[in-house]
Amino acid sequence: MEENKKLAIVEDTVKYCLFLIPDEPRDPEKHKEILQKYIERIMIQFAPVLVPYIWQNQSFNLKYKPGKRDVPAHMFGVTKFGDNIEDEWFIVYVVKQITKEFPELVARIEDNDGEFLLIEAADFLPKWLDPDNSTNRVFFHHGELCIIPAPRKPGAASWLPTTPPTIPQALNIISTHSEKILASESIRAAVNRRIRGYPEKIQASLHQAHCFLPAGIVAVLKQRPRLVAAGVQAFYLRDPVDLRACRIFKIFLPETRIMTSVTFTKCLYAQLVQQRFVPDRRSGYKLPPPSHPQYRAHELGMKLAHGFEILCSKCSPHFSDSKKSLMTNSPLWAGFLESLKKNDYFKGLIEGSAQYQERLEMAKNYFQFSVNQPESSLAMSPGEEILTLLQTIPFDIEELKKEEANLPPEDDDQWLDLSPHQLDQLLQEAAGKKEPEPISKGEKENYDLTQVSESMRAFISKVSTHKGAELPREPSEAPITFDADSFLNYFDKILGPRPHESDSDDLDEDDFECLESDDDLDLETQEPGEEASVKGTLDDLQSYMAQMDQELAHTSVGKSFTTQKQMLCLRLPIIIQMRKILVQENLL
Repeated sequence: MEENKKLAIVEDTVKYCLFLIPDEPRDPEKHKEILQKYIERIMIQFAPVLVPYIWQNQSFNLKYKPGKRDVPAHMFGVTKFGDNIEDEWFIVYVVKQITKEFPELVARIEDNDGEFLLIEAADFLPKWLDPDNSTNRVFFHHGELCIIPAPRKPGAASWLPTTPPTIPQALNIISTHSEKILASESIRAAVNRRIRGYPEKIQASLHQAHCFLPAGIVAVLKQRPRLVAAGVQAFYLRDPVDLRACRIFKIFLPETRIMTSVTFTKCLYAQLVQQRFVPDRRSGYKLPPPSHPQYRAHELGMKLAHGFEILCSKCSPHFSDSKKSLMTNSPLWAGFLESLKKNDYFKGLIEGSAQYQERLEMAKNYFQFSVNQPESSLAMSPGEEILTLLQTIPFDIEELKKEEANLPPEDDDQWLDLSPHQLDQLLQEAAGKKEPEPISKGEKENYDLTQVSESMRAFISKVSTHKGAELPREPSEAPITFDADSFLNYFDKILGPRPHESDSDDLDEDDFECLESDDDLDLETQEPGEEASVKGTLDDLQSYMAQMDQELAHTSVGKSFTTQKQMLCLRLPIIIQMRKILVQENLL
């Protein structure tokens, strides 16, 4: 069915939908009005965390989307996060919090990979859940992740559809059986671990650096700090046609450069720093020698100036003046500003101070583009916004130069250099894994070898497919514990002691003869009862090996061996390879 087909989403883009429950028949116009009111309330309530956020490409946004076929009218947003994956997970946090603050809303979120929340929790998913049947099953409700299950048996639960549900079916299930569809604790923990630390984590993702920039860019960034992302992206994705505008600068002249402090995200800073670029001699942007203490500031400023010049060069010289006005005369503005003050957006700054005004301008800009959304602003490009600011905001170069003496210190960028140990640690944290606990000596001595035999018997009796072998236990049973040392000691009694490890899989005749007789097994040190137990276990193992030989005899594997004797002992390389793998995994 068409509603079950996954929508084609642009690369590095996340899509989110918010539905109102219960899903009841409503007048389309009234429903539209209700949803638009929700959009205003959401954008105003979450403004304190959304206003100062610097997005890589596109910001979090919500629009009304009318109903189509079986999908009811809802709130909808799409954000291209580009190279900064943290933007996507910040949106997950915001969407999760929206459903917590507005319990009557249900949210779905996916990206070009599909159900990326399930990908994050892949180690904990139930066996029945796969990409083919996960459509319209994963939602946020009451701030928690929910997964609509599939019936284990036909007719087992009449409220569960046997096929992936439609959106109306899913909304009905969530509104009537919300307590039965809560995702397991391990799945929720995997997702929560990825968004842990927000909104405080936002500050940790920023990086402050000194830049030698034209005064016009300094003035623009004071009003719109988020435009640094557009400038970096314009430089980072430049092409030869873009650089034609940078042969001779027309807007951001190098003679007006001053030292300033710029706030980047770590992703943007890394993109700007890691690219090597030599400016055109005609541009006027000359760099000091690399040994100069402010070389990095000059280089960053030169690159950022190129990005801003590229943005402005793509604008039409006659863009509409109607785009310049800020819509703060809207009746929503007073409530929006009050919400900011209530949530300590201004950080105790004195009203009318320079820093207060900067944050106020940021709030006005957010209000215009995210809350009010006038039609004219939707078409305004970053370059047009920059040119508008240059025409409307007054700035004095001499006053800006006075601020050079009081710049905040730069942040250390040692985080750009990652050691192998730090990389391993980050990978372990991302996977949610901890160091394995050492096995005590007492546990090793008390381990029963017959358990190894029984476990192997249960494992061999299971059927394996292209998806892997089934574990010999039910999902409700406790996990099987495995003592690697006892298991390997058991095989050492068969293969003999290991004088050294070999990197080759080649075997000589002596290796094959080691299993010809039980005389090579060291049973002299065993107690009489223990010796009988070990002997019986070895007999069981030999019967397993005989069964393995019998099955391999029907394949063409034996043609690569020169003697029938080697064919019968084909199991030996398997055992040795097993031991070598365990050695490599530090289990021996």
